[in-house]
Order: sequence, then C-alpha cells, then structure tokens
Amino acid sequence: MTRVAKLVGLVVVLVAMAAVAWPLLRSGDPTAFASGKRVDLADFKGANPTGVPPSLAHADLVARGEYLARAADCAACHTVLGGEPFAGGLAFKLPMIGTIYSPNITPDKDTGIGAWSDDEFVRMLHEGIGKGGKHLYPAFPYPAYALMTRDDALAIKAYLFSLKPIEYTPPPNDVAFPFNQRYLMTFWNVLFKPGHRFQPNADQPAEWNRGAYLVEALGHCGDCHTPRNILFGLKPGQKFAGALIQGWKAYNITPDPKWGIGEWSDAQLQGYLAHGHADGRSSASGPMAEVVDNSLRFLSEDDVGAMAAYLRSVPSRAARGELAVAQPPAGQPQPPKEVRADSSGGTLGLRIFEGACIGCHSLDGSGAVSKYATLLGTRSVNDPAGTNATQALLQGTHVHTTLGKEFMPGFGNGYSDAEIASVVNFVTRRFGTTASALTPKEVSKRRQD
Repeated sequence: MTRVAKLVGLVVVLVAMAAVAWPLLRSGDPTAFASGKRVDLADFKGANPTGVPPSLAHADLVARGEYLARAADCAACHTVLGGEPFAGGLAFKLPMIGTIYSPNITPDKDTGIGAWSDDEFVRMLHEGIGKGGKHLYPAFPYPAYALMTRDDALAIKAYLFSLKPIEYTPPPNDVAFPFNQRYLMTFWNVLFKPGHRFQPNADQPAEWNRGAYLVEALGHCGDCHTPRNILFGLKPGQKFAGALIQGWKAYNITPDPKWGIGEWSDAQLQGYLAHGHADGRSSASGPMAEVVDNSLRFLSEDDVGAMAAYLRSVPSRAARGELAVAQPPAGQPQPPKEVRADSSGGTLGLRIFEGACIGCHSLDGSGAVSKYATLLGTRSVNDPAGTNATQALLQGTHVHTTLGKEFMPGFGNGYSDAEIASVVNFVTRRFGTTASALTPKEVSKRRQD
C-alpha cells in the first residue's frame, strides 16, 4: 500500500471515529456544567470578567500584558531550566507520539516572534495555527487560550515584545508518523477546541465569572488536572479529577470531600494557590510548584479568591485507579505511627530518613525548618503509590514564597533505586494512612518518567 493510500485510509478512519465518538469525546464549553445562561461578552450586562484586576485597569498595555502572561503561565513551557526566559526549547515527551519542543517566543525576528503581526499572534492563541499556516500541537494549550479575548491576547503580545530578543532556535520536533502530519489537527480541533471566545454566565455571580476566565481561559488548569482520552482530548466527564503529568500526580481538585478539595477551608485552598502550601493538606511540588513560581503567586488576592470560588463549583468527581489519593479522615493530620523496622520501609528506609531527612522534616513529620517541610496530612504521604514522594526524592523541588525560596534537593544521583523505594515506603507508612509497597524496579521506571 502506498503512503498516499495509507494517509487516505487514516483520514477515513479518523472521520468515522469522530462521527461515532462525537457525543463521548466532544469537549464543548468547559463551563457548560454550570446552570444559567451563557452570553457573548458584548451582550453581557455584568462586570467584565476578562482582562486584569481593577488595580491594573489603568496601567499601560505592557504592564497589563505582563500580568496576563503570568496568569497564562507562559514562562513554564517556554523556559528551559537555566535557560533564557521565553526562549523555548523545553521538551515534551509524549507517549507513542514523540518529542515536541516549545518555540522561542521572545521578540527576536529570526528565531522568535518578532516578525509576527497582531493577527498572526492572535490566530496562534485562538486557532492553534502558527506563522505560515502550520498547525500546532495541543501540548500548547490553545484550546484554553481560544477562550481568551483579543484584547488580552494583544496585551500579552505587547509584553512579550517588550522583552530582550533572544536568538535561539530550539531543536526540531521528533514526531512519529502519522502524528507528524499536522493537517490532521484540523479534525482534532473540531472535537476539542471551543469555537468561541469566553462567554460569561449571566446567572452566576461576578466572582464566579472572573474565576472561570482565570481557570479556563488563562490558567488552563484542566490541561494538568483532567485526564485525557485516547485522542489526547480532555475528558469532560472527569473534569479536574486528576491526571499524571511528567511522572507527577496532578491531584483531584474537584469539591469531592474524600479525594478532592471539598473539606479544604477557604484559607487552605487560597493559601495553596497563592503560596504553594495549605496547612494539614499539602505543599506544592513538581509541576504545581512551577505554576506557583511562574504564575499564581503574582495574582491579586481577589483573583486567587475567584479561582477558588470557581473550583468549588465544578462537579464533584471521585479519583480513579492510581490517581486515588485520599485525604486523611476529616482532613486532620494523623499522628506518626510508631517507628519500627518492617516490610513497609525496612531498616534501610528508617536509617536513610534519620540520616538525610530528619533535619528538615523531623522525626514526627512536623517540619523542623519550615511548614513546607511538614509531612503529616499531606497528599504525597497519603498516596499508596508514593508517586510524588518518589519524584520529590529523585528530582527535588522548590517553590518561591513571601518568605523566600523553599527548597528540597534531589537525591536521585546519590541513592539507589532500592534506597529511594525504602524511604518512600517508610514515610507513607509512618505519616500516611496507607503504606506504599514501592519496588526498586518501579523507582527505576519513575526515573525515566
């Protein structure tokens, strides 16, 4: 069979699949779960939920764009660790598809976006189509940015164009056939990209509409916290129920009282969003710590409150399978269990914890140097798979706070797979509700993830 015949056959199969699976796969408007009438922004009679907060309403275009770029978390994907901000080159390794590298979005005219027109920039955000008509992959969250207003998109462009141009060309994408046939994204977009800008809900309060815009159009929270279907689209029936991202768990953030944030207080939820920590609940690590670093900590208190209010309104979903990480009973941290050597951690786990961990975390898990080092009550030690605890040990983690930078070094290079497994099993047994039974083989796989 010729290559052309294969392509034709693939298109036919995709069209047939789309026709059959449309009701199950179609994402639609991400706020459709809420009761009330959605209207076009031009017809909305309430306070405009888009743009910047009132404190920046009279700021210049670049200042407004900086706030919106942070709310949209542009830096996280377009900045390599130790590299120049917004110069791109960050690798996204997608199973069965290949590796995609983020582009340079500094105003360099040759390697960045310095030669892009307003219409080209807006088209990229709204349609997922780059300069020259090339379709982009949804590793770039244009299905969320499609909801963004043109004014906000151009404010972000003004900010990016105010930055220092960086001459840098990221590596070329390495995408397997047939996924390297970008025109196939046309069919994907029909299923998963909204065909309109953000539509406020006339029957919801102003805080809800503002939170919806921040969470859905700018923050694209669903890209990490919603599992994806076989076509890489977000599953609307499992909105914010949790997903795996870069080897880390993006936890359930629905109002479910057992698996999500249903029992979190407003102070805990808003504190976690703004500062990466909620007493008795969790401290941000991995990709979520990056979101706090690059985005959430810069938002106004009212905007963080609006995001929290919106998250509390989404349908409650129970976590499934390996994503099922329960909160401690009634949200209360459990006292540490008796220290002893057993099959959960063995003498090795206890010995390593006493030698390398106790100085920051303390033997009772209360956090000897900072509340961010608290282990009691956190999601990571209540995960029977020990996923994020493993990654934190392997890679380390950090988050910026109002008091400075909270930092945990990575131990992946200094400890073997067996040693990492023993420590994870020890802390989940001692400080959590269900001990993990991690094996060295599983740690080896997570190193690769």
